[in-house]
Amino acid sequence: AQEPGTPLSDQEYRQFFRSLRVAHRASAACLLRTLYGCQHPLIQRLDKYENHGFIPEGPICSAVPGIPFFLDFCTFSFYRCTRKKYFIKV
Repeated sequence: AQEPGTPLSDQEYRQFFRSLRVAHRASAACLLRTLYGCQHPLIQRLDKYENHGFIPEGPICSAVPGIPFFLDFCTFSFYRCTRKKYFIKV
């Protein structure tokens, strides 16, 4: 079992994104995020699942070139959506 708030392992990410692998599914989740924000229950459920049951607060470190951190997980998720880089992780 992983520590709450930690990112998924590579294997867990493959499983997590399996249902979103089809671009239209990922973009649909991003559309919900854009329309309703990170407080939408479905988005929060996805975010919690992606982070072992806890949505990280505060700045989070990033492996994204040129962006060492994001203000919070919501900002990171919006970055993925706007850049259509649905499957990158921090």
